[in-house]
Amino acid sequence: MRIAMIGTGYVGLVSGACFSEFGVHVTCVDKDAGKIERLRNGEIPIYEPGLDDLVARNVAAGRLSFTMDLKEAMQGVDAVFIAVGTPSRRGDGHADLSYVYGAAEEIAQHLDHYTVVVTKSTVPVGTGREVEAIIRRVRPDAEFDIASNPEFLREGSAIGDFMRPDRVVIGATSDRAGEVMRRLYRPLYLIETPIVVTSLETAELTKYAANTFLAAKITFINEIADLCEKVGANVHDVARGIGLDGRIGKKFLHPGPGYGGSCFPKDTLALVRTAQQVGSPLRIIETVVDINDKRKKQMAERIIAACGGSVDGKTVAVLGVAFKPNTDDMRDSPSLDIVPALQAAGAKVRAFDPAAMHEAEKLLPGVDWAKDAYGTLEGADCVAILTEWNEFRALDLRRVKSMLKRPVMIDLRNIYNPDDMAKAGFTYTSIGRPSPAGGMDRG
Repeated sequence: MRIAMIGTGYVGLVSGACFSEFGVHVTCVDKDAGKIERLRNGEIPIYEPGLDDLVARNVAAGRLSFTMDLKEAMQGVDAVFIAVGTPSRRGDGHADLSYVYGAAEEIAQHLDHYTVVVTKSTVPVGTGREVEAIIRRVRPDAEFDIASNPEFLREGSAIGDFMRPDRVVIGATSDRAGEVMRRLYRPLYLIETPIVVTSLETAELTKYAANTFLAAKITFINEIADLCEKVGANVHDVARGIGLDGRIGKKFLHPGPGYGGSCFPKDTLALVRTAQQVGSPLRIIETVVDINDKRKKQMAERIIAACGGSVDGKTVAVLGVAFKPNTDDMRDSPSLDIVPALQAAGAKVRAFDPAAMHEAEKLLPGVDWAKDAYGTLEGADCVAILTEWNEFRALDLRRVKSMLKRPVMIDLRNIYNPDDMAKAGFTYTSIGRPSPAGGMDRG
């Protein structure tokens, strides 16, 4: 089989490379000449563990290629995937579909045989029908069908998610289109992956419903963590106690500074706007969005409180600025609220992130960037962990203590044990856990 993948961002590049690993011939298309040149030279423009080897292997095998020429890419394909960005539209929070609709118009110009046009981008309900209308308007004679195939990839583990998914969702407008999509995913039949075939609208809504549910779950445990701090309970024990219930599950029950990234913030907001537009508001998700926005801002207040109520003239060492580990993605990262708030309060911020500093430099002016974790610590008044990179989990606490002016750690990801930190002589702040003495672990 042959496919074209329009867009070489996170979704397009990962999906294209993984399809090629299945034996499909994939041509990835992008208008960014610099990005295509880098990909042809073996340079990966995003950080995703294992992606460089996957791309190199399939390029060498002749199954994966990169071009700016959509007409060339569409020759003889069974399907063309739209995997372009759908950022939040400025001013109203709706998904910006201009790139999707632009891709549909270009696809229409080059259709010369039956092709399934697939929306891989996260799009609001009704987008697939509009893509179909655009193509019909430009090319009334074209032979094609529309399908929706939402992605459920987690940054940092996207290849595994694609190769061993919980499910594949396909929204198809015809049996013929459904059969083409089943053939593409046939390798997954061997591991008995559920293939859920639905209408276009159902597939589109399923993606948003999944992301907003997970965002709500994160927000729920964050609020429970706040309650734990008031009543002396341990949020991790609460999370385990409820997560062992099969109806709830243990995933996404880890308290932190709020969700971020390329999906949850924009998708929750887009679904809220869609629901409001059709007169069926989602009050729960509206609240989730509001709580999460406020929580990220409140995290700076925790750091300031741990430093005695003021950071004016003090140096704060920050470990991690990406929204999660194993990615360089800074989109809606909590650090984008926390770091400026600390700077506004008079702090000097010295930071390190294993992957995201190149991007973060553009977004967080005035930060002193270190070469490694220990490089942030010398003479700092406290250290705050914002991202749970593995290399931060086993720091030499004696060395950390000796480098800080005061042994103060604010652990917004709860990667250390309060008892261990107390024995090491730290004033330790985490989220939703009691201190060894029985009081709350708030610094």
